[in-house]
Amino acid sequence: MVLTASTMLPLGTVAPDFSLLDTCGQRVSLANFQEKKGLVVMFLCNHCPYVIHLQKHLKDFANEFLPLEIGFVAINANDPTNYPDDSPEKMKITAENNEYPFPYLFDASQKVAQAYKAACTPDFFLFDDNLKLTYRGQFDESRPGNDSPVTGNDLRKAILATLAGKETPIPQKPSIGCNIKWKPENQPTYFDPSGSAKKL
Repeated sequence: MVLTASTMLPLGTVAPDFSLLDTCGQRVSLANFQEKKGLVVMFLCNHCPYVIHLQKHLKDFANEFLPLEIGFVAINANDPTNYPDDSPEKMKITAENNEYPFPYLFDASQKVAQAYKAACTPDFFLFDDNLKLTYRGQFDESRPGNDSPVTGNDLRKAILATLAGKETPIPQKPSIGCNIKWKPENQPTYFDPSGSAKKL
């Protein structure tokens, strides 16, 4: 495991398009969420301890905001050849066991993760009703072993601000977790805020 932080995609970025299969073999695309008042895109996986730390809380968090017309979608971009615990078959089990009330999609080509400049699992992106980025970063301060309760407060504050048409809280803290398990040919080069390239 390589501990990795979010790349902090620039606020105002328009949500990159996607069209991926969910755990039931149904295709889900960005267009499915265009009528929502906001959209949370989560890069998750099955085996990362940082994701497992949040899994049982994601159901209740999403159910809190789904009635308010906030869409949720989870994407797994990990390479299942080298990490079989993140295979689509295991994704179906994970989604069922945790009763995910949102689609859990498999990014087989890893192109969607690259387009979002996703770096870690979990990684959270919030878009407004125009599909412009208003928040990217941590769910909350809780991490495995730090004894802070899982509350979702950072993401919750951002969603409430977005629904109210207000600016989201600043500063926004990056999410931290396992690095996305890239295929060798897909290892991306992202840029940090100073403009220097870094391999993730």
